[in-house]
Amino acid sequence: MSDTVPLVTVIIPTRPGQADISALSAARQLRYPADRIEFCVARGKQPAVQRNEAIRAARGEIIYFLDDDAQPRAANLERAMAHFGDPKVKMVGGPNLCPADAPLTEKVFATVLSSWVAFGPSRARYAPVGRVRVSSEKELILCNLLARRDTLLELGGFNASLYPNEENALMDNVQSRGGVLIYDPDLVAYRRPRPTLKAFIKMLLNYGRGRAEQFRLHPTPGSALNFAPPLFCAYLVACPFLGTAGLVPLAGYALAIVSQTLYSAVTRSPVHAFMAMPLLTITHIFYGLGFWRGLFTRLRPRTAIDSEVSLERA
Repeated sequence: MSDTVPLVTVIIPTRPGQADISALSAARQLRYPADRIEFCVARGKQPAVQRNEAIRAARGEIIYFLDDDAQPRAANLERAMAHFGDPKVKMVGGPNLCPADAPLTEKVFATVLSSWVAFGPSRARYAPVGRVRVSSEKELILCNLLARRDTLLELGGFNASLYPNEENALMDNVQSRGGVLIYDPDLVAYRRPRPTLKAFIKMLLNYGRGRAEQFRLHPTPGSALNFAPPLFCAYLVACPFLGTAGLVPLAGYALAIVSQTLYSAVTRSPVHAFMAMPLLTITHIFYGLGFWRGLFTRLRPRTAIDSEVSLERA
């Protein structure tokens, strides 16, 4: 095979001792020349550190990041390489979708994740939205993301102290240096959402905290929308003291929730949409609470993050 075909390294972080890595099995089905692709499983307890170690050890020009439970479509590398034909393109990604055979609860969570009212432009991470376009960290997600290795090394990899928002800060950095990020709605990986309400709420708290910590270290205009949930929490606390006039925004909010539910009922599933309805508000509250926490957490220096990592060529 000609060396003009870019060498790709698929990096999959996972826990020590985990035997079944479904992403690895799926990645082996990617349509790409066998002599131009390698697989690296990075075992450890801090995914950002694991990915950084794997990036430094990789031989590939292009890195394909997958979570250990992600199932990429076989055509993903073929699609991505067409975008990387433009040297200005530094990262390419697409949505991660809930599998059709997932349990009902997870499909309801997927409906929340893909709704505009709950996640705004970031819903494109959980549903194929629009066409191929130049995008931003709001729409790309690390569990299904490709990047140029030289760009990652130039920027020092992921800032592990920002976990779970380390990729968002890195993508902002790429764009600030003139790099182009591409969102491709057909570059799909399948991945199941959180399995329980408790796990879903914990995710929301972590996402909110991570976004606030990212904003503290890397403030950008794009983070302005993320202040809506914490301000909503503050409004709910103040609402009893605002009188009748203070209820007007709440009425508008209720209308938005109903409108989103009806839209999801038409475009997805009526059952999933109406079960997801109360979760839209839960999303705003717990993301907002996590954001408030993240504004005041003590940030560890990047150099203080340490985690033992074991790399396996698979």
